[in-house]
Amino acid sequence: MKLKALTLAALFASSFAFANNDINIVEPYARATPPSVPNSAIFLTLENHKMEERTLVSASSDAADKVELHNHTMVDGMMKMRQVENIKIAAHKSAVLQPGGLHIMLFGLKNQLVEGEEISLTLTFANGATQSLSIPVKKVMMGMKKMDMSDHGASHTN
Repeated sequence: MKLKALTLAALFASSFAFANNDINIVEPYARATPPSVPNSAIFLTLENHKMEERTLVSASSDAADKVELHNHTMVDGMMKMRQVENIKIAAHKSAVLQPGGLHIMLFGLKNQLVEGEEISLTLTFANGATQSLSIPVKKVMMGMKKMDMSDHGASHTN
């Protein structure tokens, strides 16, 4: 009975924190890696259900030594990956983190990311709110998924 009450209390507390944050995390996944690859990326969609803009300022994971917010940009005719300070999510809009665009980089992986496993991810927003979740690892071939490069209300600051 105590376990049931504690479980319900934990579910209520996590639901409250999630509802309080008003950011829905949709279809998150980390890219699986071959054994010798030290880095990977996380992709997801952030849906903002608030009346005001929200800003993702950092991410962390115990799966890597360093985690950064990144974007791909065209520089002198070449696609380059750059760290960004934050990712803004406009009111009632979504920010899509996808291959070839905004994403979360994992540097110095502590273990190979294997399809079917999960890793932890904590997102931190400018208002101090955090969201922790488990991210599934998926085997995704670069360029195999059609990329939607349209603006979904997300912006970034270098």
